[in-house]
Amino acid sequence: MRAPGFWHRPPGLAAWALAPLGVVYAAATRRRLAAAEGADPGVPVICVGNINAGGTGKTPMVIALMQRLADRGVTAHVLSRGHGGTAEGPLRVNERAHSAAEVGDEPLLMSAFGPVWVGRDRVATARAAVAAGAQALLLDDGFQNPALRKTLSIVVVDAVAGFGNGFCIPAGPLREPVKAGMARADLLLSVGPPRAQAAFREAWGRAVSVPQLTGVLEPLQTGMDWEGLRCLAFAGIGHPEKFFATLRGLGADLVQTVALSDHQPLTAAILARLERDAAAAGAQIVTTEKDAVRLPQDWRRRVLSLPVRMRFGEPEVLDAALDRTLG
Repeated sequence: MRAPGFWHRPPGLAAWALAPLGVVYAAATRRRLAAAEGADPGVPVICVGNINAGGTGKTPMVIALMQRLADRGVTAHVLSRGHGGTAEGPLRVNERAHSAAEVGDEPLLMSAFGPVWVGRDRVATARAAVAAGAQALLLDDGFQNPALRKTLSIVVVDAVAGFGNGFCIPAGPLREPVKAGMARADLLLSVGPPRAQAAFREAWGRAVSVPQLTGVLEPLQTGMDWEGLRCLAFAGIGHPEKFFATLRGLGADLVQTVALSDHQPLTAAILARLERDAAAAGAQIVTTEKDAVRLPQDWRRRVLSLPVRMRFGEPEVLDAALDRTLG
């Protein structure tokens, strides 16, 4: 499902007409957060969440944190609700035994980097992870979920989209007002290239009341030569156009692009259409790392994927926050 276009434009008639419902939505979020004191699992809980609905770069950030904590000798386990999967949990993800349909595409992708759990009950899942040896917990999303007491809360925002029109759902993209979210956050990560970062600071800098970290998603160097490669690119992520722009930046010749909904199942009909169109254009099918884990096994060798990793502009800001969190 695509976000309405007016979410990311200056407030107009549609946003103002829905604004009262946005106020109701924000009030419900505020009441839910105030209703319960989060459980303490006995180890640090690092939450990577957002204020916006939709993709902001949380998964690459979680992967980066997994690697950073591992470098410190800390065994961190990821907790996820497993969006798009059927597992109720608590279930430890096994990348060789589970499918994206069972555990969700993001948990399956992250499980290649360390222990990942899916579960609808955050507290029960946290307890299972700690019992299995977790020395820290990485809460994938859950910034608006009060079930667990958070030691460090990192809000991730897309520097290009910013906080949209500043209104709450359904009048805008926000799960809660920016001021309320900043009051509970410890760190803000804005993701995007330098020009987008400058525009974000101009538009939203005064609303950011916590230390800010910048990041950019860069293609992982795998030795693949993309220059001049004719590609049919598809993506079912929050902002597919970013993936397409990255491929063009690497020199790929995109003869066709297909934007799917975030987490959209790759049905036989969709794959057959992609294969037919690619054959007609003499093109190689290419997708994101996250979409690739949703492919049927017999498709894995027929589709190229482009992995990306988070690079931080101010890694010392993140390292200082982690040092405080870990004590």
